[in-house]
Amino acid sequence: MPDAPLTLVIETATAACSVALIRGGAIVAQRHEEVGRGHAERLIPMIAELPDGGRADRILVDCGPGSFTGIRVGIAAARGLALGWRTPVSGFSSLPLIAAAAFAADPALPALAVVLEGGHGEVFMQAFTRPLAETGPFASLKPEAALAALAGRTAIGNGIRHLAALDPSLDLRDALPHAAHAAWLTPRFTALDPRPIYGRAPDAKPLAT
Repeated sequence: MPDAPLTLVIETATAACSVALIRGGAIVAQRHEEVGRGHAERLIPMIAELPDGGRADRILVDCGPGSFTGIRVGIAAARGLALGWRTPVSGFSSLPLIAAAAFAADPALPALAVVLEGGHGEVFMQAFTRPLAETGPFASLKPEAALAALAGRTAIGNGIRHLAALDPSLDLRDALPHAAHAAWLTPRFTALDPRPIYGRAPDAKPLAT
């Protein structure tokens, strides 16, 4: 689709840092690295490595849930570039992104639950069915509660280790979000305000006055 708008996708919600240019559901270019906590150092150089420095007609950024720091880095970069380029910016969630990639990779998979690291021993969890649709809102759960809510579904994400410790016989598939996989998201999943989706309260608390 040569007339479709070119979109820069920014993904920094987990240990992965990735960017991609997509047009009309096709991947034009991409960069993906597992950086741990190095998003602030790698994100802008990765964008610069894309064709034309990543400049696009619109920007799409992962709003979470995931790492507080990573989410803030990605959204700040997206807003800054949108201001400089005078382009619109919108958001998406890491949870349907992983679900869309899993459904694309396994056409026989009818339903799944995305399970991401949530901090403090909890996981972020949301269930999806094919074609891509959520069956309810996401929640931050203790592993035992997540296992009960899984209800026999395949679990996909970087939080599966918590479930494996409880029941290693489950169908568990490790995965991190990837910016290029936004090509598989339908428009209803790419229209969020570019604001953080933290999923739980921050660890830091303001001092009482």
